[in-house]
Amino acid sequence: MPGISWSSRFDDLSRRSRLIVYYLFGLTALVLTYTVIYNTGMSVLEGREQSIFRSFQTVTETMTTTGYGADSPWESPWMNLFMVFMQLSGIGVGFFTLRVIVIPLFTGAEVDLDSRLSPKNDHVIICEYDRDSAVLLDELEQLGIDYVLISSDEEEAIDLSDEGYSAIHGSPQDAATFERASIGGARAVITDADEATVDTILTVRSVRPDVEVITLTDDGSLRDVLLATGADSVLSPRAVLGQRLARKAMSLYTSELHDTVGVAEGLEVTEISVSRDSPLDGTSIRNSRIRERTGANVVGAWIDGELQLPPDPDAVIGPNTVLLVSGDHDALEELGETARPVRSRGRDEGVVIAGLGEVGRAALSVVEGESDVSATTVDIVEGPNTDVVGDASSRDTLREVGVEDAGVILVCVPNDSTALLTTVLARSLNPDIEILVRMSDARATTKALRAGADYVLSVPRISARMVARELRGEEVLGAGSQIRIDRVPAEPFAGKTLADSGIYEKTGCRVIAVEHGGELTTSLDPDRTIAAEDRLVIVGTDEAVQRFLATFDVSPRPLAG
Repeated sequence: MPGISWSSRFDDLSRRSRLIVYYLFGLTALVLTYTVIYNTGMSVLEGREQSIFRSFQTVTETMTTTGYGADSPWESPWMNLFMVFMQLSGIGVGFFTLRVIVIPLFTGAEVDLDSRLSPKNDHVIICEYDRDSAVLLDELEQLGIDYVLISSDEEEAIDLSDEGYSAIHGSPQDAATFERASIGGARAVITDADEATVDTILTVRSVRPDVEVITLTDDGSLRDVLLATGADSVLSPRAVLGQRLARKAMSLYTSELHDTVGVAEGLEVTEISVSRDSPLDGTSIRNSRIRERTGANVVGAWIDGELQLPPDPDAVIGPNTVLLVSGDHDALEELGETARPVRSRGRDEGVVIAGLGEVGRAALSVVEGESDVSATTVDIVEGPNTDVVGDASSRDTLREVGVEDAGVILVCVPNDSTALLTTVLARSLNPDIEILVRMSDARATTKALRAGADYVLSVPRISARMVARELRGEEVLGAGSQIRIDRVPAEPFAGKTLADSGIYEKTGCRVIAVEHGGELTTSLDPDRTIAAEDRLVIVGTDEAVQRFLATFDVSPRPLAG
């Protein structure tokens, strides 16, 4: 990008990469110096004139011990001594090459992960993150937040480092590990070390008392203990996930909007799912006349588990379609009432909760807060809140728990395969039931939608979004959403039109607004010329936005302000 010097790019290289650059420059300088000395010696001491290229060939043959060509033997003692010196230095260079470059690249030899780190400052240190590290690290990279991941599992640390992530091996209960991770310049420490979390917090405070500590836990009862130990904030992703699933279920009976993002004054973006009793069900995007009816713009749509951005005008809206829309709050509320009309709940229609772990218990607490909603629970382990003991992925168990007459089922089981089977069986027993699913693997979200789920949240994605919100102070869409919004500089597209920018073709992202001179324009002309000082508001999947940031080498900026 313009304005970035070669020196700053070099400073951003890891220590290992800089060592390789130094090595290559040094080797080149050494060979060229030997070539000049040898060519001069052959002329002055041996009385043999030859081209500099012939001397370069002889020096290369000598240093690599592949032969000496037709130049040998040499008569002068000084030339013989020089040739011996070149041979010895060539052997030394060979050993150095093997140790520093060849062996780490082509064998499983031990490597120094610390040497791969680029210089760190104003970064985040992450300890023992076990909720799919790549999802969180990708989230931080998208936000332009530098980081170091500490893992006590050496194999995991090496695998992450080999994939290009900034990871080192060490114990987060060892102060020296934090020193290696440059805690002196860190902005925050994130710890997810299970039973070792308290030990980790105390270690961090002993090294640097003033650094912000963000703690993740799956046991909400430990919140006060962790805060008293020294954590600045405590996040419980699974509890939040369960609460969001339950609130989403309760929203079936209200027109209230959830998880809207304010891009600017008068412009919000949100996802709205379409229910089976909606007048939009069965209509095409083109014939839905959503903009004419409500004033909201359809930016994209999840149809049959696949994102269309922008959506095909002839694509048919179904009961599992999720519309990504933008507009003012009133327009989005009106669309929400159209897409999800408030349902009249039958006398016996209730909510089934499958799985009473941390997610299921959190969901149950929300449902129980609704005085007129009956909840029936099923779990493989008997407990105080378990109505039916059994396997939720069994057809007989689902019948026993009342899925055939229920209005909603929250699938909160921890195993993804079990969750998918439960989803399929619930849909077969009750085609009209609303199915909301928790997934442990972010990559399984699409599978759940294809299996018949109406709404899906994944633990890794919601965890990463919660951490990002703590660090950045804003949401980029709902924590469980598979869509994100970012505001990015427009310098790479200066002088081009929106149509010619290639943003969608190269990345899969879509521009939904352009900010110029402090004013935000949402009605975009494809032939509008982009100015260098503009800022673009883009929307896309997490992967698409990551691809955009990498392709055009830009960093996102806060949506607010």
